[in-house]
Amino acid sequence: MDVTSIIGLLLSIVLIVIVGIGPAKLGNFWDPQSVAIVVGGTIAAVVGSYPLNKLSKIPGHFKLLVQGNKYNMGALLNTLEEMAQLARKNGLLALEEKANEIDDPFFKQGIMLIVDATEPEEVRSMLENELDAMADRHADGANMYAKASAFAPAFGMIGTLVGLINMLKGMNLDEGGSSNIGPAMSVALVTTFYGCVLANVLFNPIANKLNVRNEEEMLYKQVIIEGILAIQAGDNPKFLKEKLVTYLAQKNRAKVLGASDSGGGQADAPADK
Repeated sequence: MDVTSIIGLLLSIVLIVIVGIGPAKLGNFWDPQSVAIVVGGTIAAVVGSYPLNKLSKIPGHFKLLVQGNKYNMGALLNTLEEMAQLARKNGLLALEEKANEIDDPFFKQGIMLIVDATEPEEVRSMLENELDAMADRHADGANMYAKASAFAPAFGMIGTLVGLINMLKGMNLDEGGSSNIGPAMSVALVTTFYGCVLANVLFNPIANKLNVRNEEEMLYKQVIIEGILAIQAGDNPKFLKEKLVTYLAQKNRAKVLGASDSGGGQADAPADK
């Protein structure tokens, strides 16, 4: 479980509300009309920008924020090494039964392609096309929050303009209206504050975390592609594992190799976001 999103949100609230503003002055930053303009306007703009099938994925996005990296590279390398050994011993057709034990549709599809004697170029092309389509879907999800982070400050400025217009319309210097300029100006600026907080405390971090989750899955499936092609080419199982581990950062290689040597069984099945 990855709790950094929750920790970051709570830490931002503590630093802004408790340390920056102060509990005694919280009332100065509460204005229902400003909340309606910024929050309501941002939600309305996002809803108007995306079809319902994309908006329906929002609950799944929040689940991804806290689930952590679920892609077990050690188990994946172990599975690919076992398949390479089986293919060298009994031929590629022997992998069909092994493929039926795999829960990940992407992994299973790749194995079945080589079992069916598909040309390596076609195997790579089909799997990479699917990978590109997956990346586009993930980018749509992250871009939704990136757009929301742009909408929120914009609606904050709209709220500020509304407040300033109302303030100037109601100002009457002959009747002491100048004494109301300070309070009215502070209320007008609260909407800009709301917009900036929503953009930088909520929406931008969500977009960044979804991009991180996408990179994790892309790396996992790229290793699957290269592993499947290496099996089809008849590479030595030990060499296959040593080759695939180079996709990881140097500091993570020893850990992953150790996990793949000591672990067993099928790699964790990833799920498309």
